[in-house]
Amino acid sequence: MSERIFNEDFFKKLNKINMHINFKLSSGTQGGRKSKAKGVSVEFSDYREYAPGDDFRRIDWNAYGRFDKFFVKVFMEEREGVFNFFVDKSKSMDYGNENKKDTALKVVAALSYIVLNNLDRVNINTMDSGDIQSIKSAAGNKAFQRILRELENIEFDGKTDLTSSIKKRPLTPRGVSIVVSDFLNNEGLKDLEDALKYLAFKKQDIILVQILSNEEINPEFNNEITFIDSETSENVKMSLTPSLIKEYKSTLKAYKKSIEDITKKYGGKFISVNSSMEIEDIILGEFNKKRVLY
Repeated sequence: MSERIFNEDFFKKLNKINMHINFKLSSGTQGGRKSKAKGVSVEFSDYREYAPGDDFRRIDWNAYGRFDKFFVKVFMEEREGVFNFFVDKSKSMDYGNENKKDTALKVVAALSYIVLNNLDRVNINTMDSGDIQSIKSAAGNKAFQRILRELENIEFDGKTDLTSSIKKRPLTPRGVSIVVSDFLNNEGLKDLEDALKYLAFKKQDIILVQILSNEEINPEFNNEITFIDSETSENVKMSLTPSLIKEYKSTLKAYKKSIEDITKKYGGKFISVNSSMEIEDIILGEFNKKRVLY
């Protein structure tokens, strides 16, 4: 997968960017993020008056000479960020000439690389029929190849119930949750909002990534056509007309706007991409526009 999707030039670009994170971490193991906890990293934070039990080596003797009191240097401790990926593995994701599932896996792989490269932790979860499966929790640069192998083994043959799936995932407070799906389901916006409420309650930075195929975004005019629900096998026959396609595009636009509004309500970000886009354009373009990367 790595040879087909990523080239040396793209890896060089990934090495120069990082994930935005909107808080200072107060828990977790040592990593590359600034924490509220005070520790002994190389970055100076503040002074405080010496207390019994403090390390004498941290006494600032210049401050003692000025104030005739012992002061110790306090440094900003670094913690790892935790990035939780939720991948929709429903059958509807396995669609399109430029397949949605392939683009979804590329997005997760690229973001995982960025996360690991910046000493943060990746948790990858797949969602199917209201259940959730954690397929990988990893940290460190060497973990990337293992994540790629796990992603390659995902089969997109389930049904959609994102809300129930997400609620079944215990989350450590203070993290980033990235949901990758087409969000084309029968749950409705109310159920999606319940999932966002849960993530917000768990103090997650929320990012929703919608993957749509070009056929879904720009349907062609083909007169009589039968639509088949890939998850339920239900079918509907319709006569496509220019006016009907126009109405469809308007409805899709309004639906995407509704998802974006709900996501913003809980402090999150919504990104919708076409599966025919190059992965570089998605990561370095669309994600950068939303200030998810810097």
